[in-house]
Amino acid sequence: MSGARSDEWQVKDGTALVLIDVQNNFFHPDGGNYFPAAPEIVGNLQVLLSSARRSGALIVHVADRHRPGQPDFELHKLPGHCVQGEFDSEFFESFGPSAAQGGNEILVAKRRFSAFMQTDLDLALRENGIERLVVAGVKTNVCVRATIQDGFGLGYKCLLVTDATSSNRPKLAESSAEDVDRYMGWAVSMEDAVAALA
Repeated sequence: MSGARSDEWQVKDGTALVLIDVQNNFFHPDGGNYFPAAPEIVGNLQVLLSSARRSGALIVHVADRHRPGQPDFELHKLPGHCVQGEFDSEFFESFGPSAAQGGNEILVAKRRFSAFMQTDLDLALRENGIERLVVAGVKTNVCVRATIQDGFGLGYKCLLVTDATSSNRPKLAESSAEDVDRYMGWAVSMEDAVAALA
């Protein structure tokens, strides 16, 4: 992939960092859906988070959280996971909203793949004057892609940070990144992502 085909995404819009599902479920060795490639992106996720905190950019911590004992249509396709209050649903290590950052970091809990699906993410972004999203986390071909697709549909410039996303299905991740870059947004490097957050 060549990344952005134009410099349109580089305009100085309000920018938010959106971290998708950086939770024990995927990143901790004891997590129910842990996969070995996930921890490989932790360093880059930390760089993005630190960059956003330094610049004062809005940071959205998205968490997959399902209600215990409640019907959930997603469970027709997937086994139970990320039950609210359980270990898997908690943020991994140093991730999650920081109280020290005040209101500049928000939590969005979701019950579907997309962080926009039946959440107040779109409202929160618009109230903060956000037009561009730097998106990272897991999994590239599922929740990351679904969030970017919905973000594109709602009119956001979406940057997929290819070195800060991962999947246990590398071929699907690669094709999803290509689809994002071709149809929905821009697949960008860490350097470009950090610059966008500056």
